[in-house]
Amino acid sequence: MPPEEPHRIECHLDRLLAERDMTLAELAARVDVTIANLSILKNNRAKAIRFSTLTAICRELDCQPGDVVSYRAPG
Repeated sequence: MPPEEPHRIECHLDRLLAERDMTLAELAARVDVTIANLSILKNNRAKAIRFSTLTAICRELDCQPGDVVSYRAPG
């Protein structure tokens, strides 16, 4: 089996939280996700995100999914 290729999805939670003067802990409480799991997402170590979690993040940050994550092209 070939090694897993690293993903090219980048998370922008740091920027969004700073723009809204909100802490990761506050967002975690609002979306009912552990701080540890949001930290994994924020630090670009997540391998997946549930649509329900993405929906809750977008609801609480008043943004669109493309504001939370983006695709980084190779090169």
